[in-house]
Amino acid sequence: MRTVLDIRPAREDDLPAVAALAVEARDDSPTGAQLGAQETDRLLEHLSVLLSAGGHVLVATMDGQVVGVVLGRVVAAYLFARHASLYLDMLFVAPRARRHGVGHALLRAATDLAAEHECQDIYSAPVPGNRGVQRFLARLGFAPAAGHRVASVAALQRRLAAEATRDGGRRFARVGIEDLIARRRRARSVMESGPIDMRTVGGGAPSRRRPAKAG
Repeated sequence: MRTVLDIRPAREDDLPAVAALAVEARDDSPTGAQLGAQETDRLLEHLSVLLSAGGHVLVATMDGQVVGVVLGRVVAAYLFARHASLYLDMLFVAPRARRHGVGHALLRAATDLAAEHECQDIYSAPVPGNRGVQRFLARLGFAPAAGHRVASVAALQRRLAAEATRDGGRRFARVGIEDLIARRRRARSVMESGPIDMRTVGGGAPSRRRPAKAG
């Protein structure tokens, strides 16, 4: 009996299965963190927001079971991009459904979606460490587009605070040295001006005049 593969937009009742696939995708990556029940509930909430905010969730079903998913969002043209693009935040096929053309079918549907929204490029951000997805995308012509750098908020706050303290110390030290140089210049200018004629000062000694002779 031939297995029927169907690609369609996700419905609200598909979201638990999509969330379960997201958990599998994290587990499938050697660097993916394990998700607990609380995180899974939050993931369901995020998926609902994605759907309501104009995001796109495409699912692949085999015999009625969700076995693959693409999460995408259309990014309109902006200052640094002249054309709209489709960003794939997740592309995953359950291990039990691989080698049946599911990934290719999902990407064909994503490509049709991109063309429908007049997107010029499709970007994909696979789960870090998932070499299988990386190889799959590379075979289909996906090339590296840019290098991302990441830092945790706490680590960046500590680093910026340390930089500010160090820069402030250098600034205060520089101000102290400049003040010392200015004082020395003022003292030197006074010494080089020569002796001061105290008679020009209001508190100088009174002049002595002889009385004029009569006649």
